[in-house]
Amino acid sequence: MLGGMQDFELRVPRLLDHAEREHGGREIVSVWADGSETRTSWSGIARDARKLAQALEKMGCKPGDRIATLGMNHSRHLVAWYGAIGMGGVIHTLNPRLFDEQLVYIANHAEDRVLFYDRAFQPIVDRLKAEWTSIEHYIVFDSDGPDGFEALIAREDGNYAWVEGPERDPCMLCYTSGTTGNPKGVLYQHRSTLIHAMAEVAPAVFNLSSRAVVLPVVPMFHAAAWGLPFAGALAGAKFVYSAVNDPAVLCRLMNEEKVTHSAGVPTVWLSMFQHMDATGEQPRHLQQVTIGGAAAPRAMIERIMGMGVTVKHLWGMTETSPIGTAGAPPPHWDEMSLSDQLDHVSKQGQIPFGVELRIIDDNGVVLPRDGVSSGRLQIRGPWVIKRYFRADSDAVDADNWFDTGDVAVLHPDGTMQITDRAKDVIKSGGEWISSVELENAALGCPGVGEAAAIGIYHPKWDERPLLLVVRKPGSTVTPAEITAHLSSHVAKWWLPDEIHFVDDLPHTATGKLLKTELRARFKDYKLAAA
Repeated sequence: MLGGMQDFELRVPRLLDHAEREHGGREIVSVWADGSETRTSWSGIARDARKLAQALEKMGCKPGDRIATLGMNHSRHLVAWYGAIGMGGVIHTLNPRLFDEQLVYIANHAEDRVLFYDRAFQPIVDRLKAEWTSIEHYIVFDSDGPDGFEALIAREDGNYAWVEGPERDPCMLCYTSGTTGNPKGVLYQHRSTLIHAMAEVAPAVFNLSSRAVVLPVVPMFHAAAWGLPFAGALAGAKFVYSAVNDPAVLCRLMNEEKVTHSAGVPTVWLSMFQHMDATGEQPRHLQQVTIGGAAAPRAMIERIMGMGVTVKHLWGMTETSPIGTAGAPPPHWDEMSLSDQLDHVSKQGQIPFGVELRIIDDNGVVLPRDGVSSGRLQIRGPWVIKRYFRADSDAVDADNWFDTGDVAVLHPDGTMQITDRAKDVIKSGGEWISSVELENAALGCPGVGEAAAIGIYHPKWDERPLLLVVRKPGSTVTPAEITAHLSSHVAKWWLPDEIHFVDDLPHTATGKLLKTELRARFKDYKLAAA
């Protein structure tokens, strides 16, 4: 027996149809790399997406074909997403921060047929064009010439009906950062993407509505821009896009466009703080800042909260579309002390409806949600990966649990706290030291600009922490001062055996500390105490 309700396939173009129909006049603002500005609306995005779908079909693209982009955040990139998906294609975002060999591998593995790219990335295209074996058409987003994006869609009338099909058809392809081995492709479905978008607009996650003015600093080429292009259409939010992440530009835009919501990695706010300190300016209309990609230092959270802004930690990964948890205030928030509030916000958030989390030990035994037990974090749900693109086997166990590679603690109230990556945890004397907690504690010390903790071989303890520190400009902070600061924030046996100053630290293409390179660089390092 079937239920008696109407049956509609959950497909991504319905998000754009809704935005056009119910929020058509809501603006989409773009500031380009050359400083110029363009304005359109959700109606304009829908119109241009239909024109692009027509143009792609004239190029010979068919449902299921991969359409690649190499671009920053702007309205034409948004059009490319919806136009490619609307004609039944699979939008594939290429990350310009990846190494050349990774970009060659990814585009060829995906068998991309078309590439839309920003003029700023012309050198990448010129270098790799001969090695990209499947790309047939190259279109420049911000070119005024006949090879440009606007010229391409100007030839179409927009009289187009979206391609229909099963909701489990693919719609988007994102590759992991590839810190070890080749990047892996994650193929999102229409259904998974739509359900994910519905979860994102909730108050406990991004808290989006048609009143929201969103400036996403997270780039559209990374992890589906945290799903914001889809959730924003569902909510009818105004988007403010910037192709450059200069803090002066971002701060100006936030004030001129009255931005209420922003989302990005912690380094964005480190740069913003420097700008604020130098100029006295600050964003005046912000209501919520969502931070993901890496744990935000407690001092950063406290400063943003001091501006009267809600801070939310977000945890997820490409394999989870990417939202896994999001920070939400508990029922007794107003009765909590500032210190307790900071403790809560510093964790990685609560579990939204749609996914389940659990932690297991090295033997696969499920551990309790007691706020103490630490284990490997696993996740499952309708927007979580089952199998990597073109892989021979599933990436989950028989019960659909996906191992995230993170080490975490689950608290009784459903709060999740990442303590480390499984491969980055420092194992000392049979106990685990969280490199993440050690780094975040160090970042609270005046004069410390960036910090990374890695395990160094010790004949007695197996491993002991080495803390690598980049000083802030002009700082003369000493190892003794850092150790004294750490002593009031971490257990005594967690204190690093040595603190070593470096000029810079390596990062992945997505801005995360590249611990694999650090471990390789210091593999022969000998601790004096050992």
